[in-house]
Amino acid sequence: MAIPLLAYAPSCPNQRVDALGAPDDEAIIYSTDDLFSPTEMGDLINAAYRQIFFHAFKWDREIILESQLRNRQITVRDFIRGLLLSNTFIDSFYNKNSNYRFVEHCVQKVLGRKVYSNAEKIAWSAVVMTKGVKGFVDELLNSEEYIENFGENTVPYHRRRILPSRATGEIPFNITSPRYDAYHRNKLGFPQTIWQEVVRNFRTYEQQAKTGDPSFFLDMAKSINPKAGNPSSTSVYDINIEKSVPYRRR
Repeated sequence: MAIPLLAYAPSCPNQRVDALGAPDDEAIIYSTDDLFSPTEMGDLINAAYRQIFFHAFKWDREIILESQLRNRQITVRDFIRGLLLSNTFIDSFYNKNSNYRFVEHCVQKVLGRKVYSNAEKIAWSAVVMTKGVKGFVDELLNSEEYIENFGENTVPYHRRRILPSRATGEIPFNITSPRYDAYHRNKLGFPQTIWQEVVRNFRTYEQQAKTGDPSFFLDMAKSINPKAGNPSSTSVYDINIEKSVPYRRR
């Protein structure tokens, strides 16, 4: 039997205070209220993938949902619901985490903030337990907090990057919150030291050698082993000029 969402309180009163100044120091707000061209719609769809999946490979993309959104058959909120219920999201976040960790991920991605406290995680975990993943996703997307901040047409974003009285904003949750919990990271062998070598040797596109760069010919130059010619030891007095110089006969 489904039970109502348990009551929980914010960890501090400031959680309910509107942000001063710019709402975010990095986020670009994408909304179908402002987008018309196919290119702009593609940017919105990519922003939704980054928000929910962090990164979507070609085989992770939901082509049918994208087509429906481009043709305005569904809203952005419906598109977000489809991504949350997709096989990719279920396999990557629900199947490899506890209910508490799954709730934490979804609150960050859907509501654009961190969970208030353990009480909020317990409350939403009870929804997952009684209503399943679909019921939990519907509860999040139908919540007053989501409707008030994102409505039907805006892609969710991190809402608390800049905080008053702090020189540095919050680190984005897709960096601070790994996809897998500690148990599955250990099973997969993370962190792997090989990544440290890749990062250390990484060069940006501007720093990479272009066509004609001398570094491309370094190996060829090293393979050459030039040897100086031996100087002649013949004395000029030993040269027979008459025999060496050809004689033209008339």
